[in-house]
Amino acid sequence: MALVQNNIVTILQDKIKMIETEEGALYLVGPIQLPVALDGETIVFNWYCWLRCKEVTDSLERMIDKLSSINLAEMQQSSVLVYGDFADSPEAWIRMHSICHTGDIFGSKRCDCGYQLHQSMKMIASHGSGALFYLANHEGRGIGLFSKAMAYLLQEEGYDTVEANLNLGFQDDARNYGDAIRVLQSLRTNPVKLITNNPKKLDALQQAGMNVSGRIALWGDVSQYNERYLQTKINRSGHLAGCPNE
Repeated sequence: MALVQNNIVTILQDKIKMIETEEGALYLVGPIQLPVALDGETIVFNWYCWLRCKEVTDSLERMIDKLSSINLAEMQQSSVLVYGDFADSPEAWIRMHSICHTGDIFGSKRCDCGYQLHQSMKMIASHGSGALFYLANHEGRGIGLFSKAMAYLLQEEGYDTVEANLNLGFQDDARNYGDAIRVLQSLRTNPVKLITNNPKKLDALQQAGMNVSGRIALWGDVSQYNERYLQTKINRSGHLAGCPNE
């Protein structure tokens, strides 16, 4: 058993990085080659995943031993798809994408999340350098999938997205980008351009000291099913419509 453990450590030791935080550490595993189908073409990304832990240890053996006693399948872990020479390229494009179970997986037209996910991946690959951060604890702007389902019921009775969240006792937007920004800073220190319509994402990056050289708008996939949702983003949540001022 010890021999197998040693083999495992040899394979993984250069692929796991510890990023210390105020509350413990983030353990970043990768890169892992991930071929992704985009519009009939296979694009190879480098995939990383990170895990937040209270314990700080540089012992890979201890970390592996502890994982088997934790049901990680019931916990949320975020990850990032990296394309090109992300660390050193002069200009890289990034997207901080909040998980949307209904839009990303089922292809729901009630929002534009699935469109934004795949479009930003294509934009990053076409640009030649960038990263898509997939933030697993951001469902429903941070209220979770079950609460999002209740919010959808309220929306079907006329509440907009903001009103539904507030009437369930949540903030309009409870998302936090701290861990994703720490991972970003561990992968790249050069400037980035952010693919977003949300000024709060820009503010989060800039307040953390990240050099953001510009913004790239990402609008599209407007339909009868999400028109009010998109207008609420602009009118109630402060999202930026049209072309950005760079």
